Amino acid sequence: MSGHSKWAGIKHKKAATDAKRGKLFSRIIRELTLIAKQGGGDPGKNPKLRAIIDKAHMANMPKDNIQKAIMRGTGELPGVNYDDFSYEGYGPGGVAIIAEGSTDNKNRAASEIRRIFSTYNGNMGESGCVSWMFKQRGCITVPKKEISEEELMELVIGAGAEDLRSDDEENYEIITTPKDFEQVKKVLDEKSLAVLQSEVTMVPQTYVHLEGKQAEQMLNLMSALDEHEDVQNVYANFDIDSDVVESIMNKGE
Repeated sequence: MSGHSKWAGIKHKKAATDAKRGKLFSRIIRELTLIAKQGGGDPGKNPKLRAIIDKAHMANMPKDNIQKAIMRGTGELPGVNYDDFSYEGYGPGGVAIIAEGSTDNKNRAASEIRRIFSTYNGNMGESGCVSWMFKQRGCITVPKKEISEEELMELVIGAGAEDLRSDDEENYEIITTPKDFEQVKKVLDEKSLAVLQSEVTMVPQTYVHLEGKQAEQMLNLMSALDEHEDVQNVYANFDIDSDVVESIMNKGE
């Protein structure tokens, strides 16, 4: 596995055992507020907001929390003013990394994220230095036990999906263009298929294979960025063998 599917899988396993639900809620609330501020509070007219609401439901966030966060974004309730950011840089072995999020203090966020890069043998670069290596795509993860690959392929390709990947031992990863993302999700919902993750994300076009110390530094860097309170999304084009990932994760427990 590599790229988005690799880190998405790692995060899913971490989330399954992570008791820090309060931290997860605070991140989602910030995303809801920011997206509502940018595109309005009606999920029917704001696809990004609808996607974040889906994420909130998957995290079992109370409806009242969701509504208040949206109302803070639209100005109906007072709240902290957040600005979004996107920082780019390189990790061990020249891996391309993008860290996106929102903050109430851009200078502080930039300084802290730069320090995280340098701590794990990376460096933060200029805007645009690595974003050209990624394409925006919808990614939807479905458990393999739900449906056969042939059936799922026919279903999602007919709905407009670009690709169906089955590299992961347990899950399929469906790739769509941003405009076809909602239609593919709708087809899956109509078939009552379980969806583990669904998001519009940045998918790498090329990958850098890592082993040994560089692999460990890379995963530690990704974790440190992902755990920063201002960071919502981290994308990277690393490729690390699954058994190496398991070994590093187990060592950290």
